[in-house]
Amino acid sequence: MAVQYLAANRFGLGRRWDDPATGDPRDWLTRQIGDYDPAPPAIAGLAGRGAIAEAYVDYQADRMAMRREANDAAMSDAEKGMDPELRRLSRSEIRRHYADAAAARLSAAVATPTPFAERLVHFWANHFAVSADKIAVIGFVGNYENEAIRPHIMGTFADLLIAAVRHPAMLLYLDQAQSFGPDSDFVARARNRGRRQTPGLNENLAREILELHTLGVRTGYTQADVTNFAKALTGVTIAGLGRGPGQRLMPANAQPGETVFIEPLHQPGAQTILGKRYGEAGAEQGEAVLRDLAVHPATATHIATKLARHFTGDEPPASLIERLAADFRKTGGDLPSLYRTLIASPEPWAAAPTMFKSPWDWTVSMMRALKLPALGEKQNVPAIFTQLGQPVWRPGSPAGYDDKVATWAGSAALMQRVELASRIAGRIGDRADARKLAPLILTDALTPDTATAIARADSPGQGLAMLFASPAFLRR
Repeated sequence: MAVQYLAANRFGLGRRWDDPATGDPRDWLTRQIGDYDPAPPAIAGLAGRGAIAEAYVDYQADRMAMRREANDAAMSDAEKGMDPELRRLSRSEIRRHYADAAAARLSAAVATPTPFAERLVHFWANHFAVSADKIAVIGFVGNYENEAIRPHIMGTFADLLIAAVRHPAMLLYLDQAQSFGPDSDFVARARNRGRRQTPGLNENLAREILELHTLGVRTGYTQADVTNFAKALTGVTIAGLGRGPGQRLMPANAQPGETVFIEPLHQPGAQTILGKRYGEAGAEQGEAVLRDLAVHPATATHIATKLARHFTGDEPPASLIERLAADFRKTGGDLPSLYRTLIASPEPWAAAPTMFKSPWDWTVSMMRALKLPALGEKQNVPAIFTQLGQPVWRPGSPAGYDDKVATWAGSAALMQRVELASRIAGRIGDRADARKLAPLILTDALTPDTATAIARADSPGQGLAMLFASPAFLRR
C-alpha cells in the first residue's frame, strides 16, 4: 500500500520538488486544516467584484454600440458583420479577468504548502459548479471560487452553501438575477402598465440547490417544493450590471458587483417547502430554507457520498459514506470535523492508486514536481486545459466535472498528456534529472519497472516524459 503516495496525490496535489519528508501522513494532512490560507499571494492580488462588474458593463455598452452601427436588433447577426479585432476587443477585459484568475489558481495550487486543503477548494468549487459559458459569468468565475468557496471550506456547510448561492457568478449562471416573484410589486406594476410579457419566476437555482448542492436526486422533494423555494429566493440580485429589470430599484449605496436584496422583486407571503412553512420576511425567508437544507439528513448522505467517491473511487465503500454522514449529522455540517473523519478512516488508504487524475490534477502535480517553469506565459493557462479536455471553470453543466475514472482515462486523453509531457520535457531538457526526481515524486509507488525504464531513457527529456506518463504518476 503506497501510503506516502496516496497522502501526496489522493489527498493532496502531488509532491513538490522541495517537499520535506511527510513523516506521519495522517498528521501531515490534519495539520493542513489549521494551516490553510484562504488568500495566498497569487489570489490576493486579483481584481475585485467592482472591477469585474465594470468590465461587464463596458462590454454591454460596446455590444449596444455595435448593434446600433449594424442597425440590426439581433446581436449574433451584428457580430457576424463586425471587424474580428473589434469583436475581440469588446470582450478582452472580461476575458482578462478570467485568464488572470485561472493563472492565479494554478500558481496557488503549485505553490501551496497545504495541498490537501487546496484540493478541497477544487472539490467544493466543482460541487457548487458554475460554468463560464455565458459572457456575464466569465469574469466572475475566478472571483466566485476566491470569495465564495475559499474563505468557507473550513467553516460550516451552511455558510459555504449560502456564500456560493449568493455570489454573482451563481446568480448569473442559473438566471436568479432574472427571477421575480409572480405576485411581487415589481411584476404587478409591469402588469398594470399593460406589458404583454411580464418578468416571471425562474426555478433554475432552486432546482439545482435541491438536486445537486444539498439533498441530491430522488430524495423526496416535489415540483411544488422547487417552485415555492424559487419564490422564497426572489429579490436577490446583483448591483451595477447595466439596465436589467430591477436595476433602477437598487439601493443608492449599492456597489457594482454587490449582491443585494430588493424587496419589490420578492414574492410576498409564506412558502411551504418539504412540509415546513417559512413565514420569514424578505431575504430571511430564502436563507432560512438554505440553512434547513444544509443540515438535512439527505444532504449529509449526499455530501458524504461525493466526498467518499472523490477520495476512494467510483464505488465508494458504504462504511465510509455512513461514517462521514454520521459526522455531518452530529456536527451540523462542520467541515473540518468531516475532513478529520475522512483522514482517520481506513478506506481511503486501503486501495492502490487506481483513480485516474483529471487533467487539472495531472498538470498541477507535474508542475509541483518541477523546479523550473513549465507552461510559459500565464495567458497560456486556459488554452492548455482546454486542449487537455478540462477547461478551467467551464464544465458546461451545473453538475460540474464528473468525478469518475472513465471520464479521464480514455486513450485520446492519455495521448494528449503524453504530448504535453514531451513538450515540457523537451523545453526543460537536461536541467532536471528524472532518475533523481522519480523516487522523490512517486515515493512508495515507484515500481522497479518504472525506475528501470526511466534510467534507460535515451535523453534526460525522454526520462522526464516517461516519469510524467508513467502509470503511477497518472493515478492517485
